[in-house]
Amino acid sequence: MIARCQVDYAGRLTAHLPMANRLLLVKADGSLSVHSDDRAYKPLNWMTPPCWLTEEPGVWTVQNKAGEKLVITLDEVMHDSAHELGAEPGLVKDGVEAHLQVLLAEHITTLGEGYTLVRREFPTAIGPVDIMCRDAGGASVAVEIKRRGEIDGVEQLTRYLELLNRDPLLAPVRGVFAAQLIKPQARVLAEDRGIRCVTLDYDTLRGIESDEFRLF
Repeated sequence: MIARCQVDYAGRLTAHLPMANRLLLVKADGSLSVHSDDRAYKPLNWMTPPCWLTEEPGVWTVQNKAGEKLVITLDEVMHDSAHELGAEPGLVKDGVEAHLQVLLAEHITTLGEGYTLVRREFPTAIGPVDIMCRDAGGASVAVEIKRRGEIDGVEQLTRYLELLNRDPLLAPVRGVFAAQLIKPQARVLAEDRGIRCVTLDYDTLRGIESDEFRLF
């Protein structure tokens, strides 16, 4: 839906988006996200499943099990349509990225002594986590693997962590962002969110020593 609306969030904190034209996306999994025209991918506000939407004249209310609410007041609806997208085949990763996942799973102690593998492609409601493992203390760790670590990868891992930490059998779940190259902005964002960054050496994981001089 494209509408002129205001958005109010009430939960652990409060937030207010004044009246403006916005894009509202409601997905089959029940999630809702609010987008503006000046951000490439990140919504202004959102509610992830499990949650439910209640529609009343001029007002949408989205609430989750924790009692958090997203209240959208509609002033004018400019476009409203529904489409079924069908089954999602999943992300097809390039050869290097897919191979990195296999190699890291085989050598999970690259992340630290005592780490153990739970499984690759750990399923969640919003997509599979590349690797789920446990650290030496038995705590859950979710690992997102990229060839080039950029901000969108950090955002992706953040969404996984938010969902996984709602599961009392897994929580607390920490995150590791692993890539061959991590952009400075992505590293700053990850560390600000308590996500550890790990730079992967593809040749070392394959057991091939580089013949280039290394400082460390």
